[in-house]
Amino acid sequence: MADPSLSPVGAPADIPRRDGIGERLARMIRIPTVSAELEARGAEPFEAFVALLAELYPRVHAHLDLERVTAHGLLYRWHGRTADRPVVLMAHYDVVPADEADGWTHPPFEGRVEDGWVHGRGALDDKGPLLVVLEAVEDLLAGGFSPACDVYLSFGGNEETYGDAAAAIARTLRERGVAPWLVIDEGGAVVDAPLPFVTGRAAMIGVGEKGVATFRLDATGDGGHASAPHGPTAVGRIARAVDRLGPRTFPARTSPAIARMLRVLATRAAAPVAVVLRALALARPVTAQLFALAGGEPAALVRTTIAATMQDGGSAANVLPSRASATLNVRILPGETVAATLRRIRRRVRDPKVTVTLLEGSDPSPESPIDGPEFAALARASLAAYPDALPAPYIMMQASDARHFHRFCPAVYRFAPLEMSAAQRAAIHGVDERVEVASLERGRDFHVALLTGLERA
Repeated sequence: MADPSLSPVGAPADIPRRDGIGERLARMIRIPTVSAELEARGAEPFEAFVALLAELYPRVHAHLDLERVTAHGLLYRWHGRTADRPVVLMAHYDVVPADEADGWTHPPFEGRVEDGWVHGRGALDDKGPLLVVLEAVEDLLAGGFSPACDVYLSFGGNEETYGDAAAAIARTLRERGVAPWLVIDEGGAVVDAPLPFVTGRAAMIGVGEKGVATFRLDATGDGGHASAPHGPTAVGRIARAVDRLGPRTFPARTSPAIARMLRVLATRAAAPVAVVLRALALARPVTAQLFALAGGEPAALVRTTIAATMQDGGSAANVLPSRASATLNVRILPGETVAATLRRIRRRVRDPKVTVTLLEGSDPSPESPIDGPEFAALARASLAAYPDALPAPYIMMQASDARHFHRFCPAVYRFAPLEMSAAQRAAIHGVDERVEVASLERGRDFHVALLTGLERA
């Protein structure tokens, strides 16, 4: 990154930090805001979490306007010196379920701080990223800082269940004529060795995200006694349909963001590898095929993926079921649509006794600009907090609340300014989720640098 416009500005060290950042996150983790269990547990944990925010961040709640857009949608407004070019910082405070019996080293909702790490569900997804936003704003307020433009904090409490909090916040801002200059939500992170043979660290900034859809396959067949099966059974039809929906169901395609990512990361690779990466950035059809052959995360970057996640059918071991079903989780590559995905799945299944139904879905987001001032502002803030991490664009494979802003904001990015190893990323929605306290401090520094640098942006 030789571009002088990306030189870091806004020294985070100039803003004094409060002690106890790890313990504040631990207290957040101890409140089990599991949105999937909202009906069973009730709203008490969510209200307790909102009350905790007011306790932990008194200056934020004294100086910013807070509006409950929905029962679980929190919208803060920090008035800047101008209402032009506002910025939206997003996060969510609900988490997915966690069961200690799955093998957690520490109970998932204990919120233990040990040896410089904070352990528990939500440490990375997404209470840690939420915390570092509030830490930065609280500390900036303590220093008497006033932002150059309006800053909105958008915190949803039902992201993990595809709830309406973030959508309602986005709709509210649009109806009020608020057109964000920049939106940033969870997504990429600071990672080691982002590609094979690429050394050093990179700050992976999501410039778009794949769409997500849930489909159900339903099959019918002749029931009867299992001792005398006749013809394809409902279970057999479902198995055959799922088998037909293999990795090659959708063509591989390299997006502009992935090509740019290869060019950026080539600067950190040894000479022979750098040449290959630059060539792949130019030969996008070849790159798509190579990534697809690699499988796993590389393949997911260049094609729509299908995963059969649930199946149902049958009532007894000796009875042929007349009906069976399977549920598909589909992540849709930018440039494609939910409707086109449904048509392709039906063509691949090609069985009149298997129906394909769309249960829910949202189209992929468009790619946000990589060469504009918005991405440059994020890159500068990232370099201020992580000077050794090269800012690079990528496509986020998961869904985020940020997708609701694309209808009226062209610059929407996904970056959680925390260090995440491969093991930590695997613990998101898994076991032993944790974050380093030092990383939380640098995440706070990222937002300090971003907000203090808006004058230059």
